[in-house]
Amino acid sequence: MIIAKRKPFEEIKEMLTPYNKVLTLGCGTCVAVCLAGGEKEVAVLNAELDMARKLDNNPIELGAFTVERQCDMEYLEVLDSMVGEYEALLSMACGAGVQFLAERYPEKPVFPAVDTTFIGVNRAVGWYEERCRSCSSCVLGMTGGICPVTMCAKGLFNGPCGGTNKGSCEIDKDQPCAWYLIYERLSLQGRLDSIKNISPAVEWQNQAPRTVIQPGYKKPDEAEAGN
Repeated sequence: MIIAKRKPFEEIKEMLTPYNKVLTLGCGTCVAVCLAGGEKEVAVLNAELDMARKLDNNPIELGAFTVERQCDMEYLEVLDSMVGEYEALLSMACGAGVQFLAERYPEKPVFPAVDTTFIGVNRAVGWYEERCRSCSSCVLGMTGGICPVTMCAKGLFNGPCGGTNKGSCEIDKDQPCAWYLIYERLSLQGRLDSIKNISPAVEWQNQAPRTVIQPGYKKPDEAEAGN
């Protein structure tokens, strides 16, 4: 699932400064599931924009609509009859959705209201972890379904570095070493010979796997601690 988070409010407000009639568009798939750009989030953002513009003595007229998928052109057809009424479009979809809106309505400025963050999994309500970087060189079949590009801070394709320490990454002791996990998984499956396969080098990305916790939500252990 594509994970996104809402842009800072001031950034969104600044983008819309020249416009007085804007249609805010949500997306009913990934960004709705990760609580960043669905129908509820569209309503919340519009309420914030309406209040802020009134306080600035620069009122704005805001429309709202959520399509099933902004990244699929056939689902945008429903917008054809309404976009003409607006000066600009504000998309709460991922970057693919923003680009499709801009392609379908080239005469209208289209602005992103969220930042597309990563491809991830739902760990708990409002808590999402990165698991895939769309590297186009998938080796999950050889690594027991654990992605070394994402889970290893150095993106190593062929075994651990010298900094692995008792199953933890040298970058962050709370981050498990990806290759330790891969070894354990392949051992469980009786496929340790797979770890000997050499994969061609790919572009190195100096990033540990990321996490997004949407505003108003906490990790389950934090939520329990606060009770």
